[in-house]
Amino acid sequence: MTCAANEEDKHMAKFPHYQPAGVIPATLLAFFDDYSIDFPSSRKHLHDVAAVDGVSAITVNGHASEVHACSFDEQRAILEASLDEVGDRLPLISGIYADGSFEAARIARMADQAGASALLVFPPNTLGMGGHLRPEMALAHFKAIADATDLPLICFQYPEKSNIHYPFDTLLRLVDEVPSIRAIKDWCNDPAQHEVHIRTLQSLPRPVNVLSTHSAWLMASLALGCNGFLSGAGSVIADLQVAMWRAVQASDLAAARAVNDRMQPMTRAFYAPPFLDMHNRMKEALVLLGRLPRAVVRPPLVKLPPAEIERLRQAIRLAGLDREDARHDQAA
Repeated sequence: MTCAANEEDKHMAKFPHYQPAGVIPATLLAFFDDYSIDFPSSRKHLHDVAAVDGVSAITVNGHASEVHACSFDEQRAILEASLDEVGDRLPLISGIYADGSFEAARIARMADQAGASALLVFPPNTLGMGGHLRPEMALAHFKAIADATDLPLICFQYPEKSNIHYPFDTLLRLVDEVPSIRAIKDWCNDPAQHEVHIRTLQSLPRPVNVLSTHSAWLMASLALGCNGFLSGAGSVIADLQVAMWRAVQASDLAAARAVNDRMQPMTRAFYAPPFLDMHNRMKEALVLLGRLPRAVVRPPLVKLPPAEIERLRQAIRLAGLDREDARHDQAA
């Protein structure tokens, strides 16, 4: 076998027929105090989340890992380290966060060559200036990415008020004209529209899975029939998310309610205003639980005030996560 063939085999996805579904946490990214990436802590965090029984895949280079503040080379290093850590055990989904379609295609090619199993495509912020009135722009963006890779694409659907959402007709056109779109990450934040997405997209001749990211009302979302969910909250409570998923799949309402009661203190704390602090809070929660050494975020994000960290401590206590971690430590 030639060196070129060896290199090609090295970069082949470990899960070539991956269909995004099930419980998919989006992991965080640890930093040192000088804002450089703490790869040992990031890898340990990734390992811990991937070790949760029932997790179906892991997402990196997403909102949860502060992709907006990471360079192209850093994103590649994050993906390669993640693949090295857990890529033999679980599919790795890598985010495509770029305002320009050429740059998005470049990131897609990089992720494909590194060995990602699927790509989560963020909407370009450029579309916020009336892009919903020009659906051909969204289509051109996705086609540029699809031309760069054969990997499955997950279309990230934002709320309408964000101004970078895809109107429903545009969404249908995207999944029709870009066959590699295999799922949407649905953050429409509208229960009625969410149900329309589920009923319509998952019933197409070529079904497109709806992955909820409505973590603040996950039980209700899953009860509508999503084929999975993709959430940054899984960086902290992946075990509870798996328990919720299994209870809903088994139509066990009592079990789902019991899990929901435990999740609610955490989700209320994570997704309180201002919303942009959600992953900042998740980092602080992991520090409080002894799973991360520090909660450094890159500017413009800044550290939480002491009062909010105390609220997270109380949420952890109400959810019983501190007792659960103590039991795990004793067992180890």
